[in-house]
Amino acid sequence: MSPEASTEAQKASEDGNAQAPKKKRTYERPKPWDHDGIDHWKVDPFRPEDNLGGTFLEASEFATLFPKYRETYLRESWPLVERALKEHGVRATLDLVQGSMAVCTTRKTWDPYIILKARDLIKLLARSVPAPQAVKVLQDDVQCDIVKIGGMVRNKERFVKRRQRLIGPNGATLKALELLTQTYILVQGNTVSMMGGFKGLKTARRVVEDCMKNVHPIYHIKELMIKRELSKDEELAKENWERFLPKFKRKNMKTRKVKETKKKDYTPFPPPQQPRKEDLAMETGEYFLAPKEKKWQAKQDKLKKQSTKVAAKKVKREEAFVPPKEEKSKKNANAGGKKDAGPSTEEMVKSLKSKKRKTREVVNGSGADPATFILTSVKSGQDTHEDGKHGKDSSKKSKKHKHKNAGS
Repeated sequence: MSPEASTEAQKASEDGNAQAPKKKRTYERPKPWDHDGIDHWKVDPFRPEDNLGGTFLEASEFATLFPKYRETYLRESWPLVERALKEHGVRATLDLVQGSMAVCTTRKTWDPYIILKARDLIKLLARSVPAPQAVKVLQDDVQCDIVKIGGMVRNKERFVKRRQRLIGPNGATLKALELLTQTYILVQGNTVSMMGGFKGLKTARRVVEDCMKNVHPIYHIKELMIKRELSKDEELAKENWERFLPKFKRKNMKTRKVKETKKKDYTPFPPPQQPRKEDLAMETGEYFLAPKEKKWQAKQDKLKKQSTKVAAKKVKREEAFVPPKEEKSKKNANAGGKKDAGPSTEEMVKSLKSKKRKTREVVNGSGADPATFILTSVKSGQDTHEDGKHGKDSSKKSKKHKHKNAGS
């Protein structure tokens, strides 16, 4: 090949890589039967005229076991189940010996999906759903879901608490979930049976699983109530609702502190051998005593222990009869302390007598100046004011003498 031809081939390959032909996307073509007005969640009913293929080539059968306590109820309500399945051309059998229920298609069956609905019906009956409620699953717009919650929580006590949390007081939480999701919910043992539409079953399953993961159902109930109110508003129906929904923060609970156990230092040598009882007896000398002497010594040790215990109990009994220590009164404590307890009655009588004597001398006028008289009268008035009535009388007398001297 010439060099010119090789360069042209390279250019052609580069152009081909740069402008590779787009693949045909047939699934993106517009479909005439699909438009915005179609409700994809709506389930159209299936009628006998819609089955153009006729009868089925082979029979399909499903069976399930039921617990012993459901036997009497199923025996009573089985005619109702047979009557409901007969309308769709399905045969139902109840085996009380083996404890099983079975459903099977017949030549008269015209709905190909009804056998799966019949399978769900017997499952719900086995999980304690009442027969009149379980029969509704045969309708086209009703589906069922059974959530197994037994293996979600290991601890039995914790599992019982969370299951009761899902039910709520007097079944209030469960009833609220049923109204908001438009489903039927039954909690029985290790399973939760649900019946309703696709949307309701999806939200109900999420609530049940979160409840087993320690998320309280009340948070989901609040969210569903807000969503229901927002969906009623035509303007907000097509907007994002994240700004309206509540955001709950998870609280990390304090875990218990694990005690750290210190590992002992590894030593390849074994621990020292402990002495035997015989070795200890040899050290004390008991080993060489006669049997009678051993008994006598054991008896003496026992008596010693008893005497010490008796003495300790006696001391404990006598503690109740020991009088408590008397606390000194505050008056006695102050008297015995450094602070002065005040003048006694004898001292007060002496002081009063001396004051009276002084006033008499002043009244008689025993060569006293008017200035000294005034000073003595003022002092006597101050002292007598502190001492009570006697002070008042003496002050009155001193005032009278003052006026007399002033007149003279």
